[in-house]
Amino acid sequence: MKLSESLKHPLAISFSLAVLVVIAVIAGVFFVQRGAHLELRGEILKVRTAPLDENNSVAVVDFRFLNPADYEYNVLKVTVIIQQKSGMPLEGMTVSEVDAQHLFQALPLLGQKYNTSLIMRNRIPPRATQDRMIAASFPIPEAALDMRSGITVRVEEAEGTVSEMKGK
Repeated sequence: MKLSESLKHPLAISFSLAVLVVIAVIAGVFFVQRGAHLELRGEILKVRTAPLDENNSVAVVDFRFLNPADYEYNVLKVTVIIQQKSGMPLEGMTVSEVDAQHLFQALPLLGQKYNTSLIMRNRIPPRATQDRMIAASFPIPEAALDMRSGITVRVEEAEGTVSEMKGK
């Protein structure tokens, strides 16, 4: 097809240009909005467990996360949920930072406390990567806690966004 023949179809040329302009505008909007989505992306690094008594135990979860947004992430609530061997979820009672420090002193089986706890009202700066921990007690023996099929750290942001990190 010669150039002079393709110019005989101005409607096809106009339509093609319009499609290209629309695609460019959509791509531009996605590019500009890339840092506007509040979420935490992360992974669970290590889970340590210890018995509190014969019917209760504690899990300490060390994790690393990234706030990829251009905005601060304001933590409202952090919870730890296990999937029991039976498949039933069980939410633990989150332990405060002060109590977590006491846990590590009282239970040498847990080892060293490497990171500070991610707790309510913590602010995570934009584009920041952090290592944190969370401890939670569960009303089950340590053996049952160790036999879990999964564990989830759920972080709720003050505006309602929920991020989850899953592990074994």
